[in-house]
Amino acid sequence: MEGKVSRASRKLEASPIQELSHLAETCGAINLAEGFPDFPAPPHVKAAAVSAITSDFNQYRHVQGICHLLATQMKHRHGIAANALSDFVICCGQSEAFAASIFAIVDPGDEVLLFDPAYETYESCILLAGGIPVYVPLSPPDWGFKKDDLMKYFTSRTKAIVLNSPHNPTGKVFTKDELETISEACKIMHCFAITDEVYEYITYDRELHISLASLPGMQERTIITSSLSKTFSVTGWRIGWACAPANIASAIRNIHVKITDSAPAPFQEAALTALQSPPDYFCSLRTEYEARRDYVIQILSVLGFQVRFKPKGSVFIFAELPDHCELCDIEFVKKLIEKAGVAAVPGCGFFHTTQQDGENYQRRYIRFAFCKSGETLTAARQKMEKCVNEDGQFIF
Repeated sequence: MEGKVSRASRKLEASPIQELSHLAETCGAINLAEGFPDFPAPPHVKAAAVSAITSDFNQYRHVQGICHLLATQMKHRHGIAANALSDFVICCGQSEAFAASIFAIVDPGDEVLLFDPAYETYESCILLAGGIPVYVPLSPPDWGFKKDDLMKYFTSRTKAIVLNSPHNPTGKVFTKDELETISEACKIMHCFAITDEVYEYITYDRELHISLASLPGMQERTIITSSLSKTFSVTGWRIGWACAPANIASAIRNIHVKITDSAPAPFQEAALTALQSPPDYFCSLRTEYEARRDYVIQILSVLGFQVRFKPKGSVFIFAELPDHCELCDIEFVKKLIEKAGVAAVPGCGFFHTTQQDGENYQRRYIRFAFCKSGETLTAARQKMEKCVNEDGQFIF
């Protein structure tokens, strides 16, 4: 039955992250590739899930209380006045919320702008909808874009722009000026914005997350997607949401119901407890992750990696290979897994634009996840140090 699979499926390729994670498992490597914690979720959140299961909240279910809590938080944090009854859709993680959002607004031939480097799932959803991804390059080392350049990527076919802030893989938090530039472009071109805000509570150095929808004239054209996963270390629970104007939320909801019907019922119940966590929880989250970030930057710097941009948010460090390293990113990561027993992600999987002026930086970046326990990070440091000679060079 070869050749019988759909054209849409043939557009998708296996993820290098998944492939290298499989190699890491085969080699028993420490996984600094994937962005999930290896430490326990908060006890009060786990207890709420256990209680929900034992109380028999185990069938199809929509927990409206989540929408009310999210609406209250958005009003308090961003001044966004969302209607809890009409503007929210509870989905199976941010991934489904994003996919359903794309399917709700993108027709075949529509163009969707993405900032590059970009998380790979975005492109897949756009392609499955028949849309055309159009990439706006971010420039290292601070991963900014030129205000005057942004508009040239918009055309009469542009349906939406995707904004992930805090950003995976770089850890960039888009500035107020950058958000205003994006906002003005969306209003001029009458297009949507879809935001991925899963790292909204994970920012550093007193950096604040600003939701694009909070800017003047943007709530009416913005679809916010986020989830419980990163904030509460429950990436396997698959509780996420979309927040959008009522007519768009209705379209997203119809797609969600036809595909998955409902998000996991007991974890929806637990979300009520998670979302009512005290302010101290969120402060501790940032403090602990900031310490992990600084520790891993120190490790990588000692090993010769170049960390020219200190992440302002998310749980990743996008580091350049040492100057003396002649391997490209994929070759280096394979050697790191096989020889050091540590897994990371080659940066090329996040880049989609063609480099100009003979630059070659897209094959020089490695993404490391630091959402791991102190023991895991120390063990990774020790394993990598064993592969470095007296001159500070990796001996692969």
